[in-house]
Amino acid sequence: MSNSAFITGTCIIREHQIILNEKQVFSGDGSELQDFLRAAYDHVSGQYPKFHKMDPLSKLGWLAAEVLLKNNPVLQLPAEAVGMVLANRSASLDTDLRYYATVKDIASPALFVYTLPNIVMGEICIRHGFKGENTFFVSEQFDPALLSVYPTQLLAETPLQACLVAWVEVMEQRYEVVMALVQRTGEQPLTKETLEALYLAR
Repeated sequence: MSNSAFITGTCIIREHQIILNEKQVFSGDGSELQDFLRAAYDHVSGQYPKFHKMDPLSKLGWLAAEVLLKNNPVLQLPAEAVGMVLANRSASLDTDLRYYATVKDIASPALFVYTLPNIVMGEICIRHGFKGENTFFVSEQFDPALLSVYPTQLLAETPLQACLVAWVEVMEQRYEVVMALVQRTGEQPLTKETLEALYLAR
C-alpha cells in the first residue's frame, strides 16, 4: 500500500510547554499540572467553560487539539471526514484512582464520567463537531508503528480525509501529549520514523 497519509501539523505538550509545529507557543512555570492546564487554557482559549469539569487526560488532549486546529481548514471538512486515533499507557487510571477515593464517602458522578480513556476523544469531538471513526489504544509504551500504520489504512480505505493521531498520557504529575494532524496529501509522510522523531523531539 502506497503512503496516503501525511503529517500536516503537530502539537507537543510536556514539561510545562506547548510546542506547535516546532515552535513554543506557551510556557508555564514549575507549578502543579492542574495550575499549568488552567494557565494554558486561559492563554489558548478561555471560551469553553466545560473545560474546567474535565479530568486531566481530557484537558491535555483537548488543549493539544485546540492549539493544533485553530483556524485550520480541516474544521471546514464534513463532520464524518475527520477521525481520531489516540493511545496511552495508563488508560484512565489517574482518574480511576481519584474516583475510587471518593467512593469511601459518596461516589462522585463528575469523576465517574471520566473513568474511560476514550472520553478525551468525546470531548474533542464535541468541541469540533467531529463524527468520523475513532479508536483509543492502550499500550505499554509509545508505539510509532501502530500509530502510523492504522491511520494510514483509515485514510486509504475509509471516507476519512483527516485524522488526529496522538499519544496522550497522564498519571499524577507525569504527563505528555504528542499529537499530529494527518491528511491524505502533504509533504511529510506519516511513518514509524517520522512519528518516532516527533515523540523524541524536545
